[in-house]
Amino acid sequence: MNYTIKQLSELAGVSVRTLHYYDSVGVLKPAGRSPAGYRYYGPEELLRLQQVLLYRELDMPLEKISTILDAPDFDMPRALAEHRDRLEAQARRLERLIGTIDRTLEGLQGGRMLADEELYEGFAADEVASIKAESEARWGETYRRADTRVRSWSKAGLEKVKAEGQRLESAFRDALLAGRKPGDGAVLAIAEAWAEHINRFYDAPPELVAGLGRMYAADERFRSRYEALAPGLAAFIRDALAAWAASRIKSVQYHR
Repeated sequence: MNYTIKQLSELAGVSVRTLHYYDSVGVLKPAGRSPAGYRYYGPEELLRLQQVLLYRELDMPLEKISTILDAPDFDMPRALAEHRDRLEAQARRLERLIGTIDRTLEGLQGGRMLADEELYEGFAADEVASIKAESEARWGETYRRADTRVRSWSKAGLEKVKAEGQRLESAFRDALLAGRKPGDGAVLAIAEAWAEHINRFYDAPPELVAGLGRMYAADERFRSRYEALAPGLAAFIRDALAAWAASRIKSVQYHR
């Protein structure tokens, strides 16, 4: 089966602009063009795009990816087996991190804070120092206020907020899988609810909510979580929050 660039974009969870760029730099050329001049992609291009996206998950530059894929000795089955090994290692690490989160929640609910060793189990030693410094540097007083607010919640209150966040993540996922666009009214309503959810932790104006969306898509820790729910979900949430923030900012400007 051949796919148009729009169909491939929706199938792979990448933007049409990204596919145009991949074509321009030579990392993914279309199989050909229709009589009307439109790009189309066949099975070989789909397999190549899969490899490109898998290598991009390793933050590998496109130039290097092209070199690997175009090498005479490139072995697709071997490359896929290597990707699988890396993903399995990542899955084991994520399981440890999930366990760490669960123990942290239990500690908060019990009125005690876990020791650093417990809080950061599953992280490498250098990551622990990095996460602490990053949280303080990135959010500063906002981070400290959120931490204080969360500690003040009851067990029932914490569970309610946690369940609400999971429900909204599922709503974003369902909207993506249903083929909705980030700017659709129904998706903007989910984004509005997400902004309200964030404001339970700290005061978050639209610009900050949009910034969080960008972080979800750019930061590997967040992106991995959302991509595990549905391929393309991190970028979908980013774009939905950006569209919501833009609509709110425009509304405020209009009413001034």
